[in-house]
Amino acid sequence: MQKRRLIRAKQRFFEQNGGVIMQQHMNSFKTTTFKIYSEEELEKATNKFSEERILGRGGHGIVYKGILEDNTVAAIKKSKVMEEHETKEFAKEMLILSQINHKNVVKLLGCCLEVEVPMLVYEYISNGTLYHYIHEKNFRAHIPSDIRLRIAIESAGALAYMHSSASPPILHGDIKSANILLDDNLVAKVSDFGASKLVPNDKAEIATLVQGTVGYLDPDYLLSCQLTDKSDVYSFAIVILELLTRKKALYLEGPEENRSLASSFCTAKNDGNFLEIFDAQVRDELKLEVLEEIGDLVMQCLSMNREERPTMREVAERLEMARRSQRHTLAEERCAEETKSLLGDLVGLCPTESDMCGREAQRVRNSQL
Repeated sequence: MQKRRLIRAKQRFFEQNGGVIMQQHMNSFKTTTFKIYSEEELEKATNKFSEERILGRGGHGIVYKGILEDNTVAAIKKSKVMEEHETKEFAKEMLILSQINHKNVVKLLGCCLEVEVPMLVYEYISNGTLYHYIHEKNFRAHIPSDIRLRIAIESAGALAYMHSSASPPILHGDIKSANILLDDNLVAKVSDFGASKLVPNDKAEIATLVQGTVGYLDPDYLLSCQLTDKSDVYSFAIVILELLTRKKALYLEGPEENRSLASSFCTAKNDGNFLEIFDAQVRDELKLEVLEEIGDLVMQCLSMNREERPTMREVAERLEMARRSQRHTLAEERCAEETKSLLGDLVGLCPTESDMCGREAQRVRNSQL
């Protein structure tokens, strides 16, 4: 009797979460690799959601490391709660997210619908979060400035793809360093779409309950409850600052009014001493023009008027230009050093005037013998 009741409950949740609709759509996507998992499969994959398998805890749920039946290592997200209006669109949104194919976006592999709150199965990214790499004492590795810029460019490119190339466009809604993962080669992967929204083709913004993380939230979004692509741009500016300052979005030291990274940077920029906020390594490795360009870009992204903010594609392009400018300077410096070294070697090989005179005198003496 209890087993039958459990089966009925699972079937009810499956239908409530859009399982039937999802199966119909999956049949129309003949090449899809997206899979609907049973609760039993995910319990087995995570050793019954063992504490030892926890990868992280966030505002939207707990993420576990799982080993699937085919030995694929996956990240399994067990969400805390889902609003009723979100449940109705869940299946459709998951299928759309599963079609995202970008090297810097974490791949959604599947989901489990036979539980009250659906679980999501993502590809496993081995090296943890960008947040850990920047801030945690156990991680705080030496990351060259060029790599930091590359991580920013890759993340911006992924968001630009979601905003302008996905169909329909996708707003992330919770951009932060903890939602950017790094693989073994420190390649960035944007993750966690718990606050993401699909944008109808006839709209540029979505009215929604405010979600996100304090310190990263767009003030305009907080006031209007209208999520736009420029909300992601604001949040991403904080990530850029984290990368280049190694300060957290919110921190305790300093005057109370400057305990947010956004406000302390804007104050420093307006006072003309923003370079001091950058990490010492960054100041040493990046040329002044590059730091100024990035500083100007971040200020535009943090504008209180969202219309003045650049698009995410513009952000990615300007960061790429800054990185190229830095690399061009380094290449010129290396070329100058190599030329100097080569000239030095040639000077050592070429005979001096005194050497030549000595040889000529010896030749004359020999001819007289």
